[in-house]
Amino acid sequence: MNPLLRPFPLLLIALSTLAIPACKSKSGPVGSTKVNMPFTGGKYESNNAWFRGTGQGASVKQNIARGKADSDAKNQLAGQVGTNMRAVTDQYLGQTENASAADVADKFQSLVREVMSTELADLRKIGEETYFNETTKDFTVYVAYEIKKNAMFRFMKKQARTNARVSEQDLKVMDEILDQEIKKAEAAGE
Repeated sequence: MNPLLRPFPLLLIALSTLAIPACKSKSGPVGSTKVNMPFTGGKYESNNAWFRGTGQGASVKQNIARGKADSDAKNQLAGQVGTNMRAVTDQYLGQTENASAADVADKFQSLVREVMSTELADLRKIGEETYFNETTKDFTVYVAYEIKKNAMFRFMKKQARTNARVSEQDLKVMDEILDQEIKKAEAAGE
């Protein structure tokens, strides 16, 4: 063997040991394993046309696990609706400079809380999966719900009309705000 090529195998081994860790796929923290959860991905995320929420619940009783998962998903949806409507009313307050604008915004937020505490309109369950762990003897339930945005906004308009605390002027403003949101949701389609 050529004396100049003798260090070559050692150099090749050294380079390959340095390159192997670089080829490894990125992983999470040391000692952790990635968990694949049901109902993840774009199909289960909110967009311009839908409010969507997922939930998870675990218990030794299947019905309690399901109740926890339902509650988790519905809380997520209610939070999204509330956040969306706060953004809309903040935008309304920014555009309106009259003295009653803040009053209308307060009544609107009150209406949103009322609607959320009573029921979510047009709520549809789009998935449910139940798992039983033989080792721990408990159930884990995953659920996914969605609400069509334009149906939710129409429901809010209907609720505003039945609210005795909302004046005709406030109702007109709320209708304008909700009509704009309905048009945006319908334009998004799906």
